[in-house]
Amino acid sequence: MTTTRRTGLTGPPLDYDEGLRLQRELHADVVAGRLDSALVLCQHPSVYTAGTRTQPADLPRDGSPVTRVDRGGRITWHGPGQLVAYPIVRLPEPLDVVAHVRALEACLIAVCSGVGVSAVRVEGRSGAWVRGPLGDEKVAAVGVRVAEGVTMHGVALNCDADLSPYAGIVHCGITDAGVTSLTRASGRRVAVTDVADALETSLTAYLTSLETVGRVPARPDPVGAHR
Repeated sequence: MTTTRRTGLTGPPLDYDEGLRLQRELHADVVAGRLDSALVLCQHPSVYTAGTRTQPADLPRDGSPVTRVDRGGRITWHGPGQLVAYPIVRLPEPLDVVAHVRALEACLIAVCSGVGVSAVRVEGRSGAWVRGPLGDEKVAAVGVRVAEGVTMHGVALNCDADLSPYAGIVHCGITDAGVTSLTRASGRRVAVTDVADALETSLTAYLTSLETVGRVPARPDPVGAHR
C-alpha cells in the first residue's frame, strides 16, 4: 500500500529543504520495510536545484542561490504553479533505473492527455515534451536517485507556473529546446489542483505494481531505538 503525503498544494508551499527531509524519512521507512512505498505531492517556493551533472555554465547568470541535490541530471527550477511528485519505492532486481524513468514519463504523459495536452517522449532526453512549430518544449521534468535499491526525487509538471525563472539558467543542460506549461499548451488555465488527483492515481498504480516484486522483509527496530 502506498502512503501518500500532500503538502503545499494549497496554502504555503513546502520549503524545499523540508521536502528533502520528508523524502529521506520516507525513504528510510521503505528501505527498512516499514512502508511498501510512499508518494509526496507538493509545490515548492521558487528555488533552483542542481543535480550531480550540473555544469558551471548551467548556473544562474544573476548569481541567484542554487540548492545542490543528490539526484541525477542538471539544474532546474521549482516553484508555485508546478506540481512536484516524489515516488519512493523499492525497484526490483536487477535494478533498471531507465525503466523507472520511462514509467514516470508514461504517468506524466497520461496526465497531460487528460487535460487535452499531447505530450511525448523525445529520444535521448528525459521528461514529457510538447512538440510545437518552433521546436520541442518540456512540460515535465524527471530526475531520480536510487539508494539501497529505493528511489528518491521524481517529477515536476508545469501547470500554471510563471516560466520566466527558466530564462536565467540552462535548464537541464539543454540549449536547443524550451519549456512550457499545461496552461500555455492547452490555451486555458490548468492549476496544480486540477491535475493532482490524476497524477496521484497514475503514480500510485505504478508504485503498487512494483511493491510485490520489490519487497524485502521488514527490519525490526533495534531494542530501545526511538524513531
